[in-house]
Amino acid sequence: MSSISIKTPEEIAGMRVAGRLGAEVLDYITPFVKPGVTTGELDRLCHEYMTNVQGSIPAPLNYCPPGYTPYPKAICTSVNDVICHGIPGDKVLKNGDVVNLDITVIKDGFHGDNSRMFFIGEPSILSRRLSEVTYECMWLGISKVKPGAHLGDIGHVIQQHAEKHGYSVVREFCGHGIGTVFHEEPQVLHYGKPGTLERLEAGMIFTIEPMINAGRRDIREMGDGWTIKTKDRSLSAQWEHTVLVTETGYEVLTTSAGTPPPPAIVAKQAPAVAA
Repeated sequence: MSSISIKTPEEIAGMRVAGRLGAEVLDYITPFVKPGVTTGELDRLCHEYMTNVQGSIPAPLNYCPPGYTPYPKAICTSVNDVICHGIPGDKVLKNGDVVNLDITVIKDGFHGDNSRMFFIGEPSILSRRLSEVTYECMWLGISKVKPGAHLGDIGHVIQQHAEKHGYSVVREFCGHGIGTVFHEEPQVLHYGKPGTLERLEAGMIFTIEPMINAGRRDIREMGDGWTIKTKDRSLSAQWEHTVLVTETGYEVLTTSAGTPPPPAIVAKQAPAVAA
C-alpha cells in the first residue's frame, strides 16, 4: 500500500490558501530584488510580510530535520552557483547576479511551497537561458501529472529536456509530498524512467522543483551545513510549484496575480490553474 497521503477536500482547500499565500510573498518581494539589496534584507521583508500582513508563519525558520542544525532564516536565497538552501545574510546582490527565492508559508497548519528565479539588473545570456530551460523543465514535469501516471514520468521529461540543452540535473535534492507536514512522501525525483516509481492518484499533493546546473551535476556542501553549491562553480537554477493531482490532471496550488504563465512549450496543453 502506498505511504503517500490522499488529501481530503478540506485539506485541499487549506492547501489552496497556503499555496496562494506562498506565491503572494514572491509577488510582494519582486520590486525589492534589485542591485544593492542584501539577501538579509529580502529575508527581513518577506518575514515581516508573512507575519504582519498574511498572518502566516515562515516554514523554514528553525526548521531542523535529522542531522541538521536549525535553519536560521525565514526564506532561502540561492545566488549564482548556489543550488539550494542559501542562507540570507550580508551578501549584496549586484548587476548580473541571479537568485532563487524559495518561500514556504504555513497558514492554519498547511504549507505552501514555491520558488522563482530573479535576475539582478541585466543577466548574461547563459543565466537567462538556464533559467528559461529550468522553468520549462518544471512545467514539462507538471504537465505529466494525472491519475494513473507515474512519478518516473515527471523525472524523465525533466531530465530529457535539461540534458537536451547540455545541462545537468541535481540528484541529491528533489521535490516532496507536502501538507500539514513540510516534507513527506513521496520523493519527486527530477530524473528517471517513464512508467516507474509510485502511481499517481487524485488527492496527492507534492512539489516539483528541478535544480538544473549549467555544468556538471556534482554538488558541494558549505560549512554552514545548509548551503549547497555546484562543485564546478557553474550556475544553477531552480523553479518550484506545489501541485495537486486532480481527477482529470493537475492543479497548480502556488499561483497568484504575479505568477509567471506556463511557457509556450506546455501552454497549449496546460489545464487551468487555481484562481
